[in-house]
Amino acid sequence: MSSFKPGDPVIFRMTKQSTDPGPRAVDIHPAPAGEMYSYQVDKFWAVIEVLSDGKVKLVTRRGKQRTVACNDFRLRHARWWERWLYRDRFPKLSELKDLPLRPDSSAE
Repeated sequence: MSSFKPGDPVIFRMTKQSTDPGPRAVDIHPAPAGEMYSYQVDKFWAVIEVLSDGKVKLVTRRGKQRTVACNDFRLRHARWWERWLYRDRFPKLSELKDLPLRPDSSAE
């Protein structure tokens, strides 16, 4: 049984690679021989649906959907102070009703 429910604000830690990590990048590591960096960025999403197969469907502020396993170690509930501090980064489900939801993609 999932502890997530629709409307829950969640944080997903996404691993990225680029030549120029942004200001929100954490855990930055340079490539062994090159100009690339590997780093992680917190994504502020909301649960829109809990699926019966142990996954949750998440939505971004711009309406993009992601399906992630509930037990994925990169996914967690937002803490109370994160919900307050980053309140503008989380999608508001009431505002998303006006946006066309974009196709689902898996967060890998």
